[in-house]
Amino acid sequence: MRVLVTGAYGLIGSAVLGRLGRDGHELVAAGRDIHGGPDRAPFARWIEADFGRLSRSEDWKPLLDGIEAVINCVGALQDGSRDSLAGVQAGTSALFAACERAEIRRVVQISAIGAERDGPTAFARTKAASEIDLAARDLDWVILRPGLVLAPAVYGGTAMLRGVAAMPWRTVMVEPEARVQVIGIDELVETVARCLASGAPVKVRWDVAHPQVLRLREIVGAIRRWLGFPAQPIIGLPRPLAAVVARFADALGFLGWRSPARTTAIRQLAMGVVGDPAPWIAATGIAPQSFADILRQQPASVADRWFARMFLLKPLAILGLSLFWTLTGLVTLGPGREAAMAHLAAAGFPPTIAVPTFWLGAWFDVVLGLALLIRPMARLVLHVMLIGTAFYLLIGTALAPQLWADPLGPFLKIIPMLIATLFTLAILDER
Repeated sequence: MRVLVTGAYGLIGSAVLGRLGRDGHELVAAGRDIHGGPDRAPFARWIEADFGRLSRSEDWKPLLDGIEAVINCVGALQDGSRDSLAGVQAGTSALFAACERAEIRRVVQISAIGAERDGPTAFARTKAASEIDLAARDLDWVILRPGLVLAPAVYGGTAMLRGVAAMPWRTVMVEPEARVQVIGIDELVETVARCLASGAPVKVRWDVAHPQVLRLREIVGAIRRWLGFPAQPIIGLPRPLAAVVARFADALGFLGWRSPARTTAIRQLAMGVVGDPAPWIAATGIAPQSFADILRQQPASVADRWFARMFLLKPLAILGLSLFWTLTGLVTLGPGREAAMAHLAAAGFPPTIAVPTFWLGAWFDVVLGLALLIRPMARLVLHVMLIGTAFYLLIGTALAPQLWADPLGPFLKIIPMLIATLFTLAILDER
């Protein structure tokens, strides 16, 4: 069967793509940004599909040519500079309408437990609206509502759980008493694969999760033990303080950072991630693994421990570099102005060159520091920082080599900054 998988580079989409590829389906993988996709999954044909721009059924027509089934794995947690819930919902509705027009019968929608018309977040309400839209169409639809999806790869909330579990001294977390059901990625993609089989149930809506309901503190504690770290006290972050953290994360969302600590995630947690998987289990015969079994199946590796430790260090590294460059420029423009001009004069710069060099250098630092906080620019900015720092070190060595012997180490201190920049660049990927 020729199958279109949307959101094919995401946590669920990539797993679905891999499973359907092993089953021998002819796959078309779609995503807003497919850079790197063909290298990771060369067995699929990759196409660009931005749901925010594919808001009419006519827009989908050329992308659905020859397609026999659609697996929609696209979703957005919250509005931000890179995401629009309304745009995703409009694109999803247009996709369903286009499938109906093209007589593509089989459509599988990956939704979420908690998708309700009167849900506490726009995420829950838009997911519910998409479910209602699909269920009203003349299609052989299946709606899957997974719980917290656990996979070897992690992203968003599952990545945050590992980062929180790896905290030193004390584990500080929001909503430790939240009730959660989990599902292993293998059972979820097995369900998707079965939905494509001839004679598979249609026009069904299933909660896909293990029946066991866990407290979030139990999940984090178990992940910490799985990582091989000693047990430690778990402290719940007071809700007023958690709200402040969430608002800060929301603001970062408009700079392009998809923090799993945003308001939507916390409100969804507070509501709980609990459904009724009994109809799904009865219809498919799938016996989902328990949370403990999922962890036992894949012992933690050193890569897992590295990721967990570095997850919360990543924002600190970005913020630290941003502050270093921004404050360096501001200090140069302010109290350090005379000293900077004196250094330029001592290096032999005439005033006609020293003055523009001073202003250019100071504002270069400020702009780079602030630009690093904008997610789409971060990788480019880090490369510019590396080049700029190396250039500064080379020019400085040529003009004032004696500073290598200065007891305050103005040149020696640049080397750790280069390493810190390389470290941040190495861990910048989100998935």
